[in-house]
Amino acid sequence: MELINMECAKWASRDINIKYERRDNRNGYKAGALKHGMRHSYVKQCNYLVIFDADFQPEPDYLQRTIPFLIHNPELALVQARWKFVNANTCLLTRMQEMSLNYHFMAEQQSGSTRHAFFGFNGTAGVWRIAAMEEAGGWKDRTTVEDMDLAVRVGLLGWKFVFINDVEVKSELPSQFKAFRFQQHRWSCGPANLFRKMTIEIIHNQRVKIWKKFYVIYSFFFLRKIIIHSFTFFFYCVILPTSVFVPEVKIPNWATIYVPSVITLLSAIATPRSFYLVIFWVLFENVMAMHRTKGTLIGLFEGGRVNEWVVTEKLGDTLATDLLPQLRKPRYGFLERVNSKEMVMGIYILCCACYDFFFGNAFLYLYLLMQSAAFLISGVGFVGT
Repeated sequence: MELINMECAKWASRDINIKYERRDNRNGYKAGALKHGMRHSYVKQCNYLVIFDADFQPEPDYLQRTIPFLIHNPELALVQARWKFVNANTCLLTRMQEMSLNYHFMAEQQSGSTRHAFFGFNGTAGVWRIAAMEEAGGWKDRTTVEDMDLAVRVGLLGWKFVFINDVEVKSELPSQFKAFRFQQHRWSCGPANLFRKMTIEIIHNQRVKIWKKFYVIYSFFFLRKIIIHSFTFFFYCVILPTSVFVPEVKIPNWATIYVPSVITLLSAIATPRSFYLVIFWVLFENVMAMHRTKGTLIGLFEGGRVNEWVVTEKLGDTLATDLLPQLRKPRYGFLERVNSKEMVMGIYILCCACYDFFFGNAFLYLYLLMQSAAFLISGVGFVGT
């Protein structure tokens, strides 16, 4: 707070119109904060809203490279920049996050922008046209994905979005496994809950064509936010391991090897420098599919943690400097680091691998041994910083 106050005071002394606002509660979390900010009188003098999370570092020319899109294209509501990760090389956890997010930018954001002029707002590093936001009803705190909620409502009014791949904004990835798990819970639970609440609204919408409604419901929500997590976990971590006990069940090679290999290789293209990590990435994504599936089910059926918001902890440069020693936390004991869900899954898949090794007639145990190792390593907390 003090650092921000000092910085704002410095620019104000140079006759720059700058204000620092802070509310006295956390009601509605990020959506509540954004809604509160939009109530200030000076907002009426503005046409555009730019959002950056605390760990983002935009370049000085960010506005010069984004605002013109909105000025010269009155049908545009959102300009989204790409994220660039300053700590991708910190550990294997951040390298694998980089691979997943680069694929997200390539396959979902850039593709959605090119084909449909629609994609989910990332919650930061974007510029909104305030008129479009107000027409859609502004920020809502009914889910933990206020960014996606706003994007869908604005998109259903016929507004267009554009993703600028060559405008990059530096940001930070969570390097602690616990923080990453909380983040992934919110990122999977929120969209599923929003899907539950908006499906009927999308179907009854009269402002966009039926093909766009189909794209939003089926491809954007159902396929990417619901099915992909559940299928990955249940097929590769439950059905496939369990099949070793039922030799009568024959799962074809195209389903277990060929199709997944092609999809994985195409996904890894988004991060060429990490191509050699693709096996580790797949195994870790299967581990995280368990948490994403749990979050998805909680969101769909509005379970107890449906509105849980835990701020994603990021360490900045505290790992490499002693300037902020008060942020250092005591080391956790072994038992405090153990994650029971990962341990249970790891032990079960290991048992399946041993059974297949002694009694099976295939080489499935090779995959099962690697997948069980991924679960067990995550289970004992040896992931991340």
